[in-house]
Amino acid sequence: MSTPLPEDWNHWLGDEFQADYMQSLKHFLAQEKEAKKTIYPHSSQWFRAFELTPLNDVKVVILGQDPYHGPNQAHGLCFSVQAGVAVPPSLLNIYKELASDLGVEPVKHGHLEAWARQGVLLLNTSLTVEKGNAASHRGKGWEWFTDSAIKTVSQHAKPCVFLLWGSHARQKKTLIDTQRHLVLEAPHPSPLSAHRGFFGTRHFSQANRFLVEHGRAPIEWQLPATP
Repeated sequence: MSTPLPEDWNHWLGDEFQADYMQSLKHFLAQEKEAKKTIYPHSSQWFRAFELTPLNDVKVVILGQDPYHGPNQAHGLCFSVQAGVAVPPSLLNIYKELASDLGVEPVKHGHLEAWARQGVLLLNTSLTVEKGNAASHRGKGWEWFTDSAIKTVSQHAKPCVFLLWGSHARQKKTLIDTQRHLVLEAPHPSPLSAHRGFFGTRHFSQANRFLVEHGRAPIEWQLPATP
């Protein structure tokens, strides 16, 4: 938990690490470790989204909920999995929408680091999870921290695009200055809900159009064939 954030993020979020909720979260995670529970992702990757996407470079924010809770999947970026791991169903649907919207060729991996390095903040609202136990770390304090991160982007980043997919992500709209930023909402891309309005949204082309209109380079959504 003492892992320092990159300087630009730390300037606005550093004080959060002294807050009571963060001390409680730190205690909870220590107890989980003492109980020999496996936590994903590895602690070195809890803040990976912030490391790869400096605040001043944020162009698009995609919000997830929890890290993947299977072995070798989570590595600190929402919807993304490590190289060599099967592409999760929700990400497959994101690829389908990208192909329909921009003609982007789906790749056979789910490693999204290339997006993060371009300014796509791939942020889960909870940054850890117990192995095999979805949502096990919700309500333990991470949401306070990630809400502060969303507000930091809203207040201090250049005009950017927030992609809020699913009811959980859409609840965060109240944290965003919609006069400065573009907020695009849709059902979650999971197989259970993607056909209820995620497909056909053309969020990726809309995001790039907004960025160009505000003098920013668009995202190259085409991922490399190999991560």
